[in-house]
This record gives sequence, C-alpha cells and structure tokens, in this order.
Amino acid sequence: MQNDSPNTERYIAIARACLKAINDTAANSGSREEKIQAVYQAIDKAFQAEFSEYRQSVAIMATVLERIASGELDADKAASLARKTLDQQPAGTQSGIMH
Repeated sequence: MQNDSPNTERYIAIARACLKAINDTAANSGSREEKIQAVYQAIDKAFQAEFSEYRQSVAIMATVLERIASGELDADKAASLARKTLDQQPAGTQSGIMH
C-alpha cells in the first residue's frame, strides 16, 4: 500500500482493530467459535466506523443526482450543485484507490 494513499490511516486502523481483537480473544477463555466470532465482530465494527464517511457521502451524492435528474434545475444550477457536492466528498473517493 502506498504511504501517501488517503486511505492508509483507515487501513491501519482496521488492521490494528483486527490484531487487537485476535490478541484479546487469545487471552480470553471461551470456545474457538466464540473467539472467531469476536474477531469477526471487531473487524466489522472497525470497518463500519472507518467507512461511515463514505456511506454519508454516497447518500448525499444520490440526493444531489436525484435533484439534477428531476429536471427542476437549469443547467448552470445543476452544474454548480454538482461541483459543490464533488468538492465536499471524502478525499479517498477522489483518487479511486480504496486501499
């Protein structure tokens, strides 16, 4: 992974959460299945937290596209709204690199 990738910090945070979950479950008593499930839950929680910004951005962009598609805006207003929305999106979505 490139160190200058905007998603490097997200990737590292998810990796740390995975390692922490593995270490925590190794020290705990419980069945193998319970330990595996705890690791999966920790991974999911970290992933969801790191990508919540993307989900919000996608929801906003969908709303903007719906407004533009409705035809209620003239071309200049539609272009202006699109530019403003693009300027506000998370940095990682601009490069297309996810990891």
